[in-house]
Amino acid sequence: MSRKIHIVCLSGSLEKLQMAAMVASVGAASGDEVTVFFSMNALAYFIRDEDKEAPVEGNFGTLLHTKGVPPFKHLFQQAAELGDAQLLPCSMALDLLKITDDDLVPEFGKATGLTKFLMDAEGAQLLSF
Repeated sequence: MSRKIHIVCLSGSLEKLQMAAMVASVGAASGDEVTVFFSMNALAYFIRDEDKEAPVEGNFGTLLHTKGVPPFKHLFQQAAELGDAQLLPCSMALDLLKITDDDLVPEFGKATGLTKFLMDAEGAQLLSF
């Protein structure tokens, strides 16, 4: 039986983005219904044709780079392509940052408000990174 996993991704730190991506990709690959809502500082790493590096919080973030762990952007892409995860940008964050849907990586769906995301998350496991 598949689970519903809803993830709020708002941090811009490498470790939190990495953990959110790992949960999304493993859940999606396992057949779970995965939805990731990107807002605030997390959204800036998914602008098309930009290669912005997320800052590390501690030693573990450095290990992620040096040990060859698949990067969070790649894991989110896999979650969307292989497991049909929904990657949704926050409409308010897009407005504040003056970003359009067309500015985002192609794996992202249509901008969504927090109210709709939370209504859709009813009965789901809700995680925040």
